[in-house]
Amino acid sequence: MSTQTLLTPFSLHDLSLRNRVVMAPMTRGRAGRERLANALMAKYYGQRSDAGLIISEATTISPQANGWNESPGIYTDEMAEAWQQVTTTVHQRGGTIFLQLWHCGRASHSAFHGGAPAVAASAIKIEGDAIHTPDGKLPYETPRALETSEVAAVVEDYRRAAERAKQAGFDGVEVHGANGYLIDTFLQSKTNQRTDAYGGSVENRYRFLREIVEAVCTVWPSHRVGVRLSPNGAFNDMGSPDYYQQFTYVAEQLNRLDLGYLHVMDGLAFGFHELGEAMTLADFRGRFSGPLIGNCGYSPESAEAAVATGQADLIAIGRPYISNPDLVERIRNGYPLAEPAEVSDWYSPSGESGYTDFPTYREASSR
Repeated sequence: MSTQTLLTPFSLHDLSLRNRVVMAPMTRGRAGRERLANALMAKYYGQRSDAGLIISEATTISPQANGWNESPGIYTDEMAEAWQQVTTTVHQRGGTIFLQLWHCGRASHSAFHGGAPAVAASAIKIEGDAIHTPDGKLPYETPRALETSEVAAVVEDYRRAAERAKQAGFDGVEVHGANGYLIDTFLQSKTNQRTDAYGGSVENRYRFLREIVEAVCTVWPSHRVGVRLSPNGAFNDMGSPDYYQQFTYVAEQLNRLDLGYLHVMDGLAFGFHELGEAMTLADFRGRFSGPLIGNCGYSPESAEAAVATGQADLIAIGRPYISNPDLVERIRNGYPLAEPAEVSDWYSPSGESGYTDFPTYREASSR
């Protein structure tokens, strides 16, 4: 299939993207115990800077937000300075990069917090496999529900993180509202049993996300802010009976904020909650008038079909980018994709192995 539409330039408001391929945010666990971006990460993102847009791996907004071993943070000036080597490298190669703002919520563990419980919308535990912690693999725990009086401080953490993202040289930020992390647990009835202003109705469950986005937009112009949602996802024990009502409402409300884009995980590669028909890009295209990004399980062929038919403006591609640093060139020339990386290497703190040591097609062919 031709990929001529996927590789055409796109105007993301005031940003000129060289193509419509987005490098999806993927946690890789290479930031070390200090959670500082480093030269190896700069090399990794630089290798993939021919994407139209890079969305960074999820980056925590505060110590409370941590919940993944050796993932990066953006809550100190030192962290912001460390990220500058990444943004500089990407920009030197003509790329555009947004930072994804993350709070793990209940998908964390007391081992990350000196024995204090993780926080969430409500005190509901993830039912599922154990979690990898600094103390090894441990069972999930019941989180502590955030007090109403604490919510404003978390919103402020997002705002300060957005400031540091600007200090670090990013082109914009994405608010991670997907995959069962803190914001998603506020959005969904399965995980939000609050009786205050942040729970109950679809309107109240949206309030936390709205306040975060509005706070971030005091730092960045709204067209430099994106939001990611996962309406179909079962990851981190998610999925609510009223998902369609909730996510259509959220899309309609976000549309009022003149955002840079809406990033929807419409694919089912992370698992499907099977509580009804899967929501499609069409469900969001009719409710969100700004740029729409599709994600989760797309191949170059299905990505081309989605943009060529107007279902999405851009498509985020994740796992193929791990072993194909030259993904856009491979798509342009019809080169075959490299074999997927071993899962054991995805999050390994083993340096270049499984991270920056994948050859381009031209390099592999010349060996």
